[in-house]
Amino acid sequence: MKRIALLGMPNTGKSTLFNRISGASARVGNWPGITVDLMSAKILIGGHIAELIDLPGIYDLHGFSEDEQVVRHFLASNAVDLVIILLNSSQIDRQLSLVLQIKKLQLPSVLALNMADEAKQTGITIDTVSLAKDLKMPVLQISAKYGDGLPKALQAATAIINQNQPASDPQLISKLLQEDNKIEQEMDALIQHHVQIPTTFTDNTTDKLDKILLHKWLGLPLFFAAMFMLFQFIFSVGKPLQDGLAWVLLLLRTSILEPIFASSPAWLSGLMLDGVYNGVSTVAAFVPIIVLFFLVMAMVEDSGYLSRAAFLMDALMARMGLDGRGFVMMLMGFGCNVPALMGTRIMRSRPMRLLTMLVIPLSLCSARLQVFIFMITALFTAKQAPFILFSLYVMSFLTMFLTALLFQGQYKNSEPFILELPPYRFPTLRQIVLRGWQEVKHFLTRASKFIVIGVVLVWALTNFPSNVPPASIGTFAGQIGVLFAPILDPLGINSQLAIALIFGFVAKEIVVGALAVIYGLQGDALMTQMATQIDWVQAMSFMLFTLIYTPCLSTIATLKNESKSSAFMWLSIAWSLALAWVVSFVFYQGARWLGW
Repeated sequence: MKRIALLGMPNTGKSTLFNRISGASARVGNWPGITVDLMSAKILIGGHIAELIDLPGIYDLHGFSEDEQVVRHFLASNAVDLVIILLNSSQIDRQLSLVLQIKKLQLPSVLALNMADEAKQTGITIDTVSLAKDLKMPVLQISAKYGDGLPKALQAATAIINQNQPASDPQLISKLLQEDNKIEQEMDALIQHHVQIPTTFTDNTTDKLDKILLHKWLGLPLFFAAMFMLFQFIFSVGKPLQDGLAWVLLLLRTSILEPIFASSPAWLSGLMLDGVYNGVSTVAAFVPIIVLFFLVMAMVEDSGYLSRAAFLMDALMARMGLDGRGFVMMLMGFGCNVPALMGTRIMRSRPMRLLTMLVIPLSLCSARLQVFIFMITALFTAKQAPFILFSLYVMSFLTMFLTALLFQGQYKNSEPFILELPPYRFPTLRQIVLRGWQEVKHFLTRASKFIVIGVVLVWALTNFPSNVPPASIGTFAGQIGVLFAPILDPLGINSQLAIALIFGFVAKEIVVGALAVIYGLQGDALMTQMATQIDWVQAMSFMLFTLIYTPCLSTIATLKNESKSSAFMWLSIAWSLALAWVVSFVFYQGARWLGW
């Protein structure tokens, strides 16, 4: 099988090109010689089945960040038949150095100059024919966003693949990477001969927007206002979709499943209907809101606004020993903590990286979001809902900032922060859908791994021993609740919620399913029951604890793997548990003292 590597600097549209070529049929896997996961997909090119590997975005093959080391180790450990190098056409004068570094490795390559439309708008013209002659490789201008020029680029790649030249020699690559190449002078000569760059050029639209969105005093309020409006939109549009799906799932149970299991033994009917189906369907009912959340966040992320958020937050983050990149990783953690933790590899400073990894698990990830949407829908009105959810996001930031302040002395950093702000781009519908689908697929894959097993275990704990009433204090679940009562009672968290929290340690996606199994209800009936069992103060205390306490097992495993330290992993677990208890205790006891 042929092997094609996609390589380029960050923010050049590499992921967009990968998705367009592969049709987003990507998988994640380990590769020989490296200890991280890379995206790959099988594609048909020139009559060959080839594997396209999306390597991390890097600035320099000779750099020392973990991402740069990953690329070097990959090239030095794996034979490659073709490298597709992706550059930003409007920044070619700063990015051509990477092409020259790859050229020195004697790898069969195609140079794709992305964002040709933006280069044209800024007055940059590139003579691709003469540039290809000097570089001795095909050079084509493309737009990964719209697909312009992509067929010709793939034809050039096909021509190289069909030559059936020997794949790269990893040993030779390893030797060449050790050489100190003089690239700067060669790069300047190529730019001078083949590229025409105006003396001054600017993107007026970007500048005008930045004057407002990056304003010294208005920037941050506008950012948080934009986030609140997004939550309002998600709830307003998502709630009817959620209600509709919940109605369909309830109809499926009453019309089809209950008649099927009517003659089954009581234990089997209880397991399948009150256990598996109630748990899974309750989780599934919230998928429309999760989908909407990811679609909106994909649009915001691809627009270039998150880079502005990092810029706005850098001064504040610096006071806590972090920088703007750490803020971006926190925002990534709102989707899932795992890729956010892996994203800290771009940081060269180990203390900075460890401090950032310590705060990321406090991000309000999509799995926690599902729990909060359920509790908010059950205990609060539609008008209150966006404010409650927004307050939880604010609390998430506050706990991360507090953690950074308390631990910055232990993880001191001196690495400067450099950030390149991309122009504002409105992503295409295809980009939004593909990006959103990838996130939703990841969420569903994770959820499916744990929910069925989790709800079955919860059903067993709440129904055995069989000689006591289900979900009573005499069951195994009831005894566990009694065991944790001295710790959780001061927080207003009852035994039923305690069981859900324990299973939430494995994966937060199980929490809502566990509650459905514990109460033996689903949909509106479950929400109504919850509203009679606890009040809004208990619900808020439970959500605060869920927000802060120990992250899921996947996050914990990633923490250990990325930090390469068991002690750091246990520090993260202990700190999050202690902080969760203190915050919930202060809120619950304070609310009761005020008479709420």
